[in-house]
Amino acid sequence: MQDPIAVFDAGIGSYAIVALIRARLPRQDIVYFADRASFPYGGKSPDELLGLMRRTLGFLMRYRPSAIVIASNAPSIMVLDRLRPESPVPVFGVYPPLEKAEAASRTGRVGIMGVKSLVESAMLPAFVAARSGDPGRVALIDASPMVELVESGAFLFDPARTQAEVDAFMDAVDATHPGLDVLTLSSTHLPWLASFFTRSRPKRLFLDPAEEIVASLGPGTAGSGELLGLVTAAEGYGVAEFRAMLEKLGVALPLREVSVPVDSSASAGQPL
Repeated sequence: MQDPIAVFDAGIGSYAIVALIRARLPRQDIVYFADRASFPYGGKSPDELLGLMRRTLGFLMRYRPSAIVIASNAPSIMVLDRLRPESPVPVFGVYPPLEKAEAASRTGRVGIMGVKSLVESAMLPAFVAARSGDPGRVALIDASPMVELVESGAFLFDPARTQAEVDAFMDAVDATHPGLDVLTLSSTHLPWLASFFTRSRPKRLFLDPAEEIVASLGPGTAGSGELLGLVTAAEGYGVAEFRAMLEKLGVALPLREVSVPVDSSASAGQPL
């Protein structure tokens, strides 16, 4: 591989970003890392996320990437500013498209759907305060149960159950936050549920930030268009199930099972 871009998340969520990179930069070599052993990022504290991100970036450096994409909102908002100075290559994150949501809203009330740790963090309200014209009209919504529908494969293999759970989730959102007409899908797992959300609330707009991430990468680096798939596994989140999800999506991708060693120097904050 020649100067690949490494893209990772705690599972299948980031593959949508990989697909967009391949469409926009067909000669770009890519390392796609699905770290299922660390799922979910949303249940981890900022310090836990920081240590995990340091270990993951250190692991990915062995593939000599030209850039790394943390394809997850939670670590991007919560720890990326602390990580960037430590990395020898550019590190990109994914963020809620809040300005776009507010511009598209007719009611002036929008929502950010993300994982529990992000929604409950101090960093997300600060992010909103810095970017919103009216932070008080931005709802922060814990969508962690929706993320599990994706990583478990239910959205592919049990669509009826998935739709029922999405409907119930949106009922609860409407009861708690009336008047929302635009919501951001601020976990990279959530765009896989976009069709379910749209069926549940056809008059509502759901925004996916993936295209903005890919545009921020610039021209990339010309290689052979090779895609290397890496995956970790844990109980309940095995490699066989992950392969089955990719096959159901029509993705033919050889996978290599790996493990990320715990590097005490990286977790202590030494340069990656």
